[in-house]
Amino acid sequence: MPGTRFLKGQLLLDSGRLAGSFFQRTVVLICQHDEEGAFGLVLNRATGRTVGEVIVADLPDSLKECPLYLGGPVQPTALSFLHTDTFLPDANVMPNLNLDHSLDALIEIGESFSPEKKIRLFAGYAGWGPGQLENELRHKAWLTHPASLELVFDVPPEKLWETVLRRKGGWRNKLRALMPEDLSWN
Repeated sequence: MPGTRFLKGQLLLDSGRLAGSFFQRTVVLICQHDEEGAFGLVLNRATGRTVGEVIVADLPDSLKECPLYLGGPVQPTALSFLHTDTFLPDANVMPNLNLDHSLDALIEIGESFSPEKKIRLFAGYAGWGPGQLENELRHKAWLTHPASLELVFDVPPEKLWETVLRRKGGWRNKLRALMPEDLSWN
């Protein structure tokens, strides 16, 4: 689409219009976005399991203890991971943030001794076909916000949606961040 603004490296936040869906109160990092569609990972849906409980490969112990997140409803057995380190010259999502799907690459990162490395692992992903995400944005299903390494790795996932809404500013976002998930709880 001519004039389309691709959202790679941006966060999508449920605008409040996705109540009752898988994406209610989610924060999705858009990892790829072009004319073919978009690929993202939900950053704030824990599976309640560790990587070692789910992946049977011979992984370093440091990775086995990592929490596993539900990256989205598409292909829940597909593995993706985000990682950062002091300097990643070939980062493919944004500066110093790389997306990968390879078990070999995961093991290599897990065995590296860099004290600066951070990693998040996901089962499944969020995907949109050509024009689908743009249509959802036109219908105001999503708010956008620039991603940062701090938001991806350091903000507790259960606080991420509320944290990003507050950072966006504006009284509507602050009010939305304060509302209970189910209005009947009020």
